[in-house]
Amino acid sequence: MMSHMTEVNSRKSIPLSQCGNMASRGRCPSMKRLLFASKYATLQSRLCVLHRRAQYSTVYSPNDETFDKILVANRGEIACRVMKTCKKMGIQTVAVHSDVDSSAVHVKMADEAVCVGPAPTSKSYLNMDAIMEAIRSTGAQAVHPGYGFLSENKKFAKRLAAEGVTFIGPDTHAIHAMGDKIESKLIAKAAKVNTIPGFDGVVKTAEDAVTIAQSIGYPVMIKASAGGGGKGMRIAWNDEETRDGFRFSSQEAASSFGDDRLLIEKYIDNPRHIEIQVLADKHGNALWLNERECSIQRRNQKVVEEAPSTFLDPVTRKAMGEQAVQLAKAVKYSSAGTVEFLVDSSKNFYFLEMNTRLQVEHPITECITGVDLVEQMIRVAKGYQLQHKQEEIPINGWAIESRVYAEDPYKSFGLPSIGRLSQYQEPLNLRNVRVDSGIQEGSDISIYYDPMISKLVTYGATRAEALALMEDALDNYVIRGVTHNIPLLREIITHPRFISGDISTSFLPEVYPDGFKGHQLDRGRCRELLASAAALYVTSELRAHRVLGPQRVACSTVESSSWELCVELGKELHNVSVTKLGNTFTVLVDEEKVEVSGDWNLASPLLPLTINNTQRMFQCLSRAASGEMVLQFLGTSFKVRVLTKLGAQLNSYMPEKVPEDTTSILRSPMPGTVIAVSVKAGDTVAEGQEICVIEAMKMQNSLTAVKPAKVKSVHCKPGETVGEGDLLVELE
Repeated sequence: MMSHMTEVNSRKSIPLSQCGNMASRGRCPSMKRLLFASKYATLQSRLCVLHRRAQYSTVYSPNDETFDKILVANRGEIACRVMKTCKKMGIQTVAVHSDVDSSAVHVKMADEAVCVGPAPTSKSYLNMDAIMEAIRSTGAQAVHPGYGFLSENKKFAKRLAAEGVTFIGPDTHAIHAMGDKIESKLIAKAAKVNTIPGFDGVVKTAEDAVTIAQSIGYPVMIKASAGGGGKGMRIAWNDEETRDGFRFSSQEAASSFGDDRLLIEKYIDNPRHIEIQVLADKHGNALWLNERECSIQRRNQKVVEEAPSTFLDPVTRKAMGEQAVQLAKAVKYSSAGTVEFLVDSSKNFYFLEMNTRLQVEHPITECITGVDLVEQMIRVAKGYQLQHKQEEIPINGWAIESRVYAEDPYKSFGLPSIGRLSQYQEPLNLRNVRVDSGIQEGSDISIYYDPMISKLVTYGATRAEALALMEDALDNYVIRGVTHNIPLLREIITHPRFISGDISTSFLPEVYPDGFKGHQLDRGRCRELLASAAALYVTSELRAHRVLGPQRVACSTVESSSWELCVELGKELHNVSVTKLGNTFTVLVDEEKVEVSGDWNLASPLLPLTINNTQRMFQCLSRAASGEMVLQFLGTSFKVRVLTKLGAQLNSYMPEKVPEDTTSILRSPMPGTVIAVSVKAGDTVAEGQEICVIEAMKMQNSLTAVKPAKVKSVHCKPGETVGEGDLLVELE
């Protein structure tokens, strides 16, 4: 283990005479805090959106004694998020990292960094021995766990306490009580919190699960007792699905949490997922900071959240908030936490679980309340009382969060993608936009960790304002090198059902029953795309004609002013006539006129155009000399090809590539690890029969046969790592 321990910027004693200079570089905690006291009035945190109503409350006093040094036991965006508040408070930070994360943003942001092991989480970010050694070697006084990893691990909290190190979170009793879904449900009942009907004991076997499900009545939810984040959860509508659900949920639970215990409860059809943020101190004070609507999900994991909810009225909000506080007080909770509820169409609400940590979606609560939750967690951990009273917590404006993932949204609404960010540009040029990220251009998205790229947050005085800004932010977000889910995010926030607030946890499968297909262009938007592609092609051709050779020598070629072209989109070929005057193109697409203008900077990843007096944002993802280009328009990538009339005529003689017969082979839909192979060469499989199981980002996916067939050959085995598109099994 010690071979993986590498300390950077080791702790040293500093003579008092050097403190003035060292404080300015962030190395002397006492002098640093005094400097922050004089500068704090003008300090603006990047965490706050620019609108004054979205800023945090300036209740922090630099003279309050907190911690000199905090170790952040996490990675990525949440580690960066915690460090930003620590720096605001004048607190030094220590990062821990795996060997593959040695150049990660959170490592560069910290004052010190310690390598705690190789890439697999079990050997690094979950390696308690290595992290404890990092705490000792750096002299950290407290640990902020972020979310995930060790954030709800009572054993870790106990080890910290034994070493005299403060855990910035609740005590071990609350972690244990709320971390176990069975025990938490019993405690919730005793605290007079509404609960979902179900079986309160541990489900031991698949047949026990079937018996319990039948007694409760289908549909039922099978979920990990120690779970969270959508892992180890399955919905079952019949006995067969219950048996499969028991198997997969127990395996995922064991893999993710080291605990395969399951419980079963009634599945509330068409519910909303609404959670209440709570904050409590060690003096018996607790309050609720309004709600977050988290109903837009895929595979039980949240995709888009907003605060407040369009659905709750003041009476229901108050009732949910009061019950959340009742539960927090019942377990003597201290720190920030979240009580999650399912809410039916009649506004009946039922306790789902309590997360004893900071939530991924906490920024939207910060925006509408002005409360820095990380700052409050640090103060509570130090022993201070809450600085707010319930009546002082506002709902000021509206905030929306989109989780930007390295995922392919066209596969089950998002299967993980890996790769290197060859180009990355956050939309921070827009007002009232916050981006919590832990990556930069050149960062790698690997199979080892969560594929989240960032949390994109927009804030407005009204929901309509926040939504319009989110649309612009997604259009201005530049991500190259990995497949991402911006097409899905943009379609969600612009969908009429979402805009009207008519949503539930079934939103995605109901709106896209055949899977997500990207933005479907109507006739008008199709003309805009074709006209823009033609104008971009002509601009590129003109620039090429103005220069010759590798030295880009100026050329005196006479420019044309009109062009006759064909633009191919999908399998359709459109006749296009282009006329140029200055920076404006008049384009006839199938005899219908479209005017396109812009500055036509081909070096920029963003291409803002004015089309028929309407502003549109394009991104040119790729462009080839053959006239092929990929344009991102309205969030979706479209492949088009611009040809001359002669080129189109000659192209008609080209043979079409015969697509691969996917019914006779099974390829991996994502990068991951083979967990199980259920067939061998010579076996006969039925339609829908499981062939193998692939695990990606701790989620297990069963791959099945699409038709009855005989297995010709198997190209994978359990334990192997596979990439997207790798051949797994051939069928005859």
